[in-house]
Amino acid sequence: MRNRLISGTVAVILVAALGACAPASGARTSAEATPENPLVLTLANNLGDDHVTSQALAEFAEDVQERSDGRIEVKIYGNGQLGDEPNVLGQLNQGIVDMTRVSAPGLATYDPGYHTFGLPYIFEDEREFHDVMDSPEMAEYFRSTADDGFVGLTYYSSGARSFYTRNTPVREPADLRGLKLRVQDMRSQTDFVGDLGAAPVVMAFGDTYTSLQTGLIDGAESNETVLTDSAHGEVSKVFSMTEHTWIPDVLVISTETWERLDPADAQLLSDAARDSTEKQKEAWAETIEQSIADARRWVSSSSTTSTPTPSAGPPSRLSTGTPRSTPRSRNSCPSSSRAGAEERYDHA
Repeated sequence: MRNRLISGTVAVILVAALGACAPASGARTSAEATPENPLVLTLANNLGDDHVTSQALAEFAEDVQERSDGRIEVKIYGNGQLGDEPNVLGQLNQGIVDMTRVSAPGLATYDPGYHTFGLPYIFEDEREFHDVMDSPEMAEYFRSTADDGFVGLTYYSSGARSFYTRNTPVREPADLRGLKLRVQDMRSQTDFVGDLGAAPVVMAFGDTYTSLQTGLIDGAESNETVLTDSAHGEVSKVFSMTEHTWIPDVLVISTETWERLDPADAQLLSDAARDSTEKQKEAWAETIEQSIADARRWVSSSSTTSTPTPSAGPPSRLSTGTPRSTPRSRNSCPSSSRAGAEERYDHA
């Protein structure tokens, strides 16, 4: 009873907050929208404004307004203004917000199929990931959840997640045995890490740096952007390219809002969303390469006593040349490790 009361109170507050920011009037459907009286769609995003995916969403909003000649406006509430991903998804189903960007497994609460994106090694490499995500079958799946309260418009890459540790390179599963590793609060992640012989530790991403620094945990897992953007390279000296999961973000729109768009405008939103994905792919690749380059500079500028030296035989702890798309066996760890640590953001 108390939880329902709190939930209801939060919803009322959010409605009031959104109402205060919204225009005094607005079209209810796209068919009745005009440049003078546009259809205003709210989009919640908990990433920072400088994040590459947030920039893609901003471009999406600008593109929608331009393509619709000002009849449709997408108003973005970024930096987690409207809450974390689970709360925003609840708001989407309650009709408080129209659209949101969310990590794919977060949608499994409403459609179990989305659990698949949290499973390890379902994609061989980055090329296969994009081939699958760009396929007509995936587009059909995104559209199949209307009865669950939302429809997927597109996806955004958030890179491959790999293990990074204070000082232990991960060349084979046995290297993880006994290590305490921070993971996201997802059953697929806790089961996977536990099956490898490590001890999964669920904690907020914001607590990870200090926990690594103090030795409360031995490592974590994420993408390369954490190497420098979150400064985890200061407290973790080995980044192993296990690339065990490729977890996309998904841009979703509520079914109720989707049904307020006429077919032409629904296609307009879909096309703008897909175009934003193509631009985000390029920007993400540049971000990853920059993070790796910055991490290598950290390594080269650090003292000899604190810098790991290459160990005998592959993989090298300071590997500098292995392409990200190099195929590997699904039954082995990757052929490369890089010094540093990772992650610009986290979906936990």
